[in-house]
Amino acid sequence: MGPILHGLIKLQSVENRLRAAKAKLSRSRRSVIIQENQVRSLQSALDAKKEELQLTKVQSGRLELELKIRDEEVSKLRAALNTAKSNKEYAAVLTQLNTTRADNSKLETQILDLMKAVETDEAECENIRKQIEEQKAQLEQTRKTVDAAAVEHEGEIAKIQVEWNEAAKAIPPEPLKVFKRVAETYDGEAVAQVEEQEGRTTAYSCGGCFMGITAESVNLLITRDELIRCPNCTRILVLNIAQIHV
Repeated sequence: MGPILHGLIKLQSVENRLRAAKAKLSRSRRSVIIQENQVRSLQSALDAKKEELQLTKVQSGRLELELKIRDEEVSKLRAALNTAKSNKEYAAVLTQLNTTRADNSKLETQILDLMKAVETDEAECENIRKQIEEQKAQLEQTRKTVDAAAVEHEGEIAKIQVEWNEAAKAIPPEPLKVFKRVAETYDGEAVAQVEEQEGRTTAYSCGGCFMGITAESVNLLITRDELIRCPNCTRILVLNIAQIHV
């Protein structure tokens, strides 16, 4: 292997460190995003519960109005009992009165159930509000911690980026272009070492995808300083001199 492949090996090492530093920054920011999503989820739950509470109040108000009208009807029926002119008329009014009272009793039960539901929903709303406040306080603290860590991570990234730029200067434009393209495909892993298969000499595989590599490709890597790529995964192949026997 010549200076181009050795340069790519060095560049791969710096690329790994650069991506690791960027991953740390991404993970720290992700914790903020997760907590922001939790706040939004709680707020959505609160909005849904408030809507449910409002509907229950509307239903309760409608039944209370209906009960008031029916109570007025009971009062009228009671008065009608006193003015009944015959036993038949008295019995008819009494039957209607008893039926109305029974219906009113059912309405009162429904209203009581709705009032209990209102109390339960209001308690749940208050509980969710407390959770939101607690989560917001935690989110604010996480933001401060992450912002402080981000400064450190960004400094590390900038420092490694300078190293990457220096290492890239030693690579000709076309090999560098291939390196960048393959790196984007494999999350930074553009270079793969050729591995000698255990227990078998002159039998080789790609260290990235573990598919077989021909002895001819290995010979080319030894004798030439040019890009040889895995026919399966397209990574740039380099030699692990300590393991290769030709």
